[in-house]
Amino acid sequence: MNGGQDLGGMQGFGPVGFEADEPWFHAPWERRVFAMAMAMGLTGTWNLDASRAARESLPPGEYLTSSYYRIWFRALEKQVVQHGLVTEGELTAGAALTPPAPVARVLQAEEVAPLFARGFPSDRPGPAQARFAVGDEVTAKTINPPGHTRLPRYVRGRTGVVERVHGTFIFPDSNAHFAGEAPQWLYTVRFAGVELWGEDAEPGLAVSVNAFESYLEPARGRAA
Repeated sequence: MNGGQDLGGMQGFGPVGFEADEPWFHAPWERRVFAMAMAMGLTGTWNLDASRAARESLPPGEYLTSSYYRIWFRALEKQVVQHGLVTEGELTAGAALTPPAPVARVLQAEEVAPLFARGFPSDRPGPAQARFAVGDEVTAKTINPPGHTRLPRYVRGRTGVVERVHGTFIFPDSNAHFAGEAPQWLYTVRFAGVELWGEDAEPGLAVSVNAFESYLEPARGRAA
């Protein structure tokens, strides 16, 4: 969706700061938020894409003024209420007021290391034939979906070149709204800086973006 999280190519937010030897977490509460988000995600009540969509659907003013794990925490609050696991009253009270709602799975401590060692791959069998190939010129469609999407706003309507074909993966736009995994081909598309930002772009700059097949169409004058 066109939300506060989609900042690519925008000006006025200042430089991106880098912290030498930055720790994984800056405070104990951040570690707890991460653990809660992982444990709740593994109940099977929602999926990874739904979690991303919840974070990105926060009001722009709140999103832009919140720290990284504050965003995770607010989204988690939103999800547990939305799925009937916690009530607004319980959030306010900071305690359970009703018997716990059932979940499909409870993550056990001994499962954590093996699960994370295996990872959570999102590749799936999909259409046998990719529409595009390396070297094809493609244009990112101009879309403004009200729901989740992984196509950055600043590349929409711009033309680039396919530089890699990855295979078929879960389509986030569908999966985030529990409409099925709907696997699609995934590509890396390289956009020249001048194509994205005109003559003000840094000389020689190029940006590579991962884009699903339904985000793309053949560049004008090309067939695919």
